Amino acid sequence: MARVKEFDETEVLTKAMQLFWQQGYEKTSMQELVDVMGIHRRSIYDTFGDKHQLFLKSLALYEQNLAEKINQRIPVELPTGERIRRLLAITLDREADQPVGCLVVNTATELALIDDEAKLRVAAIFHRSENYLLTVLTQGQKKGEIAQAASLESLAHYFHTVWLGVRVDAKISSDPAEIFQTIDHALQVLS
Repeated sequence: MARVKEFDETEVLTKAMQLFWQQGYEKTSMQELVDVMGIHRRSIYDTFGDKHQLFLKSLALYEQNLAEKINQRIPVELPTGERIRRLLAITLDREADQPVGCLVVNTATELALIDDEAKLRVAAIFHRSENYLLTVLTQGQKKGEIAQAASLESLAHYFHTVWLGVRVDAKISSDPAEIFQTIDHALQVLS
């Protein structure tokens, strides 16, 4: 007879995600995951797979949480510039117990050159976030907020690159006002 799980999968996966986010993949040991997740090693393997699969599931959960946060905090009704400003600043809007920066960017810098599967996952996440920006810009152009002659694909790539930079800068900057100033300068391309 199969045993009934005595833990909430999303809850323990969130704990693993937080640890990977805080420490990175390589620096996180299985014993630390066992301790932080509060479940047995065998339960981790049976439910999530090995450390690498657990990490990839944590990365997927991170993307899902970020998408929900974006949907909650960036209403479609806002002007295009404000929507992009809020997106670029969303990394700075974090919970007190949340690690600084972005797990996706951390993964790109830590693993993309040595882990093909992680590289593919990060590339897919980046592609989806750049497409989100393209959608926002397309909607803005239809509303007359962006010139018809503007290259929306180039603008989407530009803002995505700025957003990546903000997520890196958020890890080291002690002055969020500086980052907001950078965001405001970047948005001037829409004028």
